[in-house]
Amino acid sequence: MSELSEGIGGYIDDLHRGGASEHTVRAYASDLTEFLEYLSPPECEPPAAGDIDTLIFREWLLNLYEKKLAAVTIRRKLAAVRGLFGYLRRTGVVQANLAKVVLTPRAPKRLPEVMTPSEAIALMEGAGTGPGERPFPARDRAIFELLYGCGVRVGELAGINLDDLDRTENWVRIRGKGKKERQVPIPGKAVEALNRYIAGRPVVHGENALFLNHRGGRLTDRGIRAIVKFYATYIAADPSIHPHSFRHAYATHLLSDGADLRSIQELLGHARLSTTQKYTQVSLTDLMAVYNKAHPKA
Repeated sequence: MSELSEGIGGYIDDLHRGGASEHTVRAYASDLTEFLEYLSPPECEPPAAGDIDTLIFREWLLNLYEKKLAAVTIRRKLAAVRGLFGYLRRTGVVQANLAKVVLTPRAPKRLPEVMTPSEAIALMEGAGTGPGERPFPARDRAIFELLYGCGVRVGELAGINLDDLDRTENWVRIRGKGKKERQVPIPGKAVEALNRYIAGRPVVHGENALFLNHRGGRLTDRGIRAIVKFYATYIAADPSIHPHSFRHAYATHLLSDGADLRSIQELLGHARLSTTQKYTQVSLTDLMAVYNKAHPKA
C-alpha cells in the first residue's frame, strides 16, 4: 500500500472519530479515491505525499474543470484534498498543506428553491400511501413530519435515538455537526405521527434507533433519501425534492410568518448567522415577486 493510500485511510478514520456525518465521510472517501487514481497512472505508484506540489494540485484541478464538473462539486473535492493534507501535516507526513495555496473556484450564488406550505403539507399527508401496500406507512409519515416540523438535517434525523425524545414536553435532542447538541420543539402533528409510529415500532433488543429499516437496524440517511424520493416522485411528480428541501421550507416559512433570524439560527443549529441569512434572501425574493405582481406602480 502506498504512503498516500495509507494517509487517506488514516484521514477517513480521523473523520469518523471527529464526528463527521456519514454523508461527508462517504463523499470525501470517494473524492480522495478519485484523487489517488488520478495520481496513479497504469502500472505506476502514486508519488509520495511530500512530492505533491502546487503544480500537481493545479493540474488535477484543471482535469476536474475539463470534465465540466459543477463548481460546487470541484469545491467539495478540493476541500477533501485540503483536509487530507491538513491531516498529513498534523501527523508529520508532509511539512506544509500546499493544497491550501490553490485557489478555490467560485460557486454561483443560487437561492434555494423552496416548497410552498401547501406543497410541503401535501407531501406529508401523502406519506405512507402509494402504489401497493407500503411496508412502513407510519414510519414514513413520521419521517416527513419531523423533516418539515423540526427542520433537521437528514443525518441528524437518522441519528435520533428513542431516548432523545421527550414526549412529555414534546422536545427532541438533535446531535448536529461537530457533535453539537441542540433541543428542537416537536409540533403537534409530528407528535401525533411519532406516537402512532412508536406504538407499532418493533422492539429490537439492543437497538435504540428511532427509525428502523426492514431488517430491524437503524435506518440510514441514504435510506431516508430513498423514501423521500419515492414519495416526491409519486405525490408531487418531482424526484428533485430531497430531505434538505424540507429544511429550507421549515426556515423560510418560519421567517415568513414572523420568526426572528436568531431563533431560526438556533433551531437549525447553524454556527454562523450568515448561513441562516440566505433564507432572508429567499423571503425577499418572494416579497418582490408579490410586489411586482400586485403593486400598481410596479
